[in-house]
Amino acid sequence: MGVETTKQKILTEALKLFSQNGYEAVSVEQIANAVGIKAPSLYKHYKGKRDIFDHILQRMNEMDLERAKKYEMPEGDLNKIASAYCETPIEKIKTYSISLFLHWTEEEFSGNFRKMLTLEQYRNPEMSQLYQQYLSGGPLQYMAELFGSMTGETNDSIQIALEFYGPIFLLYSAYDGADNKEIIIAALKQHIDRFSQQLDSAMPKESAKNDVEA
Repeated sequence: MGVETTKQKILTEALKLFSQNGYEAVSVEQIANAVGIKAPSLYKHYKGKRDIFDHILQRMNEMDLERAKKYEMPEGDLNKIASAYCETPIEKIKTYSISLFLHWTEEEFSGNFRKMLTLEQYRNPEMSQLYQQYLSGGPLQYMAELFGSMTGETNDSIQIALEFYGPIFLLYSAYDGADNKEIIIAALKQHIDRFSQQLDSAMPKESAKNDVEA
């Protein structure tokens, strides 16, 4: 990645401050100081703190699309995605799942976004909704619908989703506090391996085409 422009650095430094102190507690002047510019100069790039926040959301959405394309993950409506996942090699799905975890932990921008939402979810309704959308109820419901469609076990789809996402959700916090983060990554990979084997065996025989490629 090249050197950040001032406009990009404003987003990076603002989000870093939001993740440490909370959105409401951070002023435009503090953001400008962190970037190394004066507040009037910041207004040449953004209308204010809310505009900065909106551009942070825009960047998060762009990163989601870029990552899905990079790992060649299925797109479209849920039925189309579920059908495509059945045709996708299991190793590719496992690699993508690990990349998602690293996205929320090791990548600075998205990692700080997660920390900001975690910090603000109980005192800001909008942040609470975003936390659910990105990290909690949203992913869980999506996985429930996806796994239910893939396996045909619609009655147990929430349970299947919990078995997959519950440990990953816990590992976010474990990662943040771990001195040896490699242990957490190893635990993540082991969990994904075991779940992938269980999911593969639970899928209908005519759809279970996710053999590991040599």
